[in-house]
Amino acid sequence: MKNSQAQKMLDTTIKQIAGFDNTLTLEQCKQKFAYDIDLPIEVYDTTTGEPTWTVTANAGKYMTLQNVRDRVGVDDWMLPKREMKSANDILAAWSEVNYATTERHIESLNIGESDTIYFSENVYRSQDVTKCKNVAFCCGVNTSEYLIASQRSGGSTHCIRLEDSGECSNSFNVVWSNNIVSSLFIQDSSNLYECMFCSKLKDKKFCVANMQLEEAEYYRLKELVLAWLFSAV
Repeated sequence: MKNSQAQKMLDTTIKQIAGFDNTLTLEQCKQKFAYDIDLPIEVYDTTTGEPTWTVTANAGKYMTLQNVRDRVGVDDWMLPKREMKSANDILAAWSEVNYATTERHIESLNIGESDTIYFSENVYRSQDVTKCKNVAFCCGVNTSEYLIASQRSGGSTHCIRLEDSGECSNSFNVVWSNNIVSSLFIQDSSNLYECMFCSKLKDKKFCVANMQLEEAEYYRLKELVLAWLFSAV
C-alpha cells in the first residue's frame, strides 16, 4: 500500500468524523494519535538488505514472506545432509535456515508496512488485523473499516483511537464502550449518540462531561472541540 493511498484513507476518516477536510499528514497522525499503539518495526531482510516490517523485534535474522516463497521454489528449503556430532553442529545448521518471516499476510490485498494481516484489504503500518478494510496504525482490530490508531476493537467504522470497544462509528477516543455513534472521548459507556467527554453513561445523547445539554449548545461546543482536535499544531 502506497503512502498516498494511506493518506487518502486518513483524509476520508477525519472528514467523516469532523465534517471538514483533514490537514494532518500520515506522520503527524501517527505521532498525535498512535503514540501508544504497538506497530510493526522496520528491519532489513538478511538475504537482500531490503527494508521490511515485522512484529518480531529481536529475531536477529529476517526474510520477507515473498523471499521465503521464492526460496521454496529453489530448493524447497532443504539443506544437503551433513554429519552432526554435537548440539553446536545442530545449532549451526539451524542458523542457516532460521529466519523470522516478515510482512506476513494471508488472503489479503494492498498491504503496506504491516505484519500478521488476515483476510483484509488496504492496510497500512498495522499488525494483527483480521477481516478489515482501510485501516492504518492499528493493532488487534477485526471486522472493521476506516479505523485509524485503534487497538483490540471490532465491528466499527470511521473511528480513530478505539480501544477495547465495538460497534462504534464516526467517533474518536472511545475506550471500553459499545454502540457509540458520532461521539468524542467516551469511556466505559454504551448506546451513546452525539456525546463528548463522558464516562459510565448509557442510552444518552447530547451530553458533555456527563451533563445534559440542549442540542444547539452541544453542537456549538463540538465544533470547537473538533477544530482543536484535528489541528496540525
